[in-house]
Amino acid sequence: MKSRKIGGIILTILLFIAAIITIVPFVWMFISSFAPNSEIVKVTGGLFPKPSTIDNYVSIQEKFNFLRLFANSLIVAVLKTGIAIYTSAVLGYVFSKMRFRGRNLLFGIVMSTMMIPWAVTIIPQYEMFTNWGLQDTYTSLVLPGMISAFGIFLFRQSISGISDELIEAAKLDGASETRIFHSIILPMSHNTIAALAIFTFLWNWEDYLWPFLMITDEKKQLLAVGLKAFNGQYGTDYGGLFAATSLAIVPVIIVYMIFQKQFIAGIATGSGK
Repeated sequence: MKSRKIGGIILTILLFIAAIITIVPFVWMFISSFAPNSEIVKVTGGLFPKPSTIDNYVSIQEKFNFLRLFANSLIVAVLKTGIAIYTSAVLGYVFSKMRFRGRNLLFGIVMSTMMIPWAVTIIPQYEMFTNWGLQDTYTSLVLPGMISAFGIFLFRQSISGISDELIEAAKLDGASETRIFHSIILPMSHNTIAALAIFTFLWNWEDYLWPFLMITDEKKQLLAVGLKAFNGQYGTDYGGLFAATSLAIVPVIIVYMIFQKQFIAGIATGSGK
């Protein structure tokens, strides 16, 4: 018992240190967003800027179309997240509860795609979408993220825990596979949905390289790419960059706060399986 208590204390201390190391850069960035550039680049500057100013936030829209790019990113991220969740749930249900020849082999192939680095496929994927005439369209951003191998795995593990007898009882009552999926499987998978929603939204919200390659129209560009507007030829507007970045992480925080409990429960379910 004493060794367990000591181990718990050590683990708590390590987690606290890790949390501090993770949070401090974000806190410093947020505080620095209220400082002029002359204060930010000072080597001997303190944590709290003197004087503080909100000019960095006021001038964001003047330096680049922040609101338009913010809305573009939000629409694309929400759309890709919603589609990925639904397709992952459907395929997870298929691989978990339906019996057909080659099921395990097909699932293994899906899982093997997680081992392929994305950088390996980016050139052929870019040429394919360009040949299809999809450059400068939101379709080129949404289409690659419609299927998530990680999401399929997460839902398969979660749905495997749902009783087969419950599904059979629904079939005896005349429910179709579509009705079973929407009325039984999805409501019982809310923890997994929340976990995948957070992961997928975060990945899509901070995506930079693919939108940078596919979108050349500034009005259609996403926020992560638009932040490079603060990097000038002769210097970087750190104050404006920190202010825009601070606003950019707000949706991620909101999504996590909404789904926090379900997220932890969903990860615990997936790891337990």
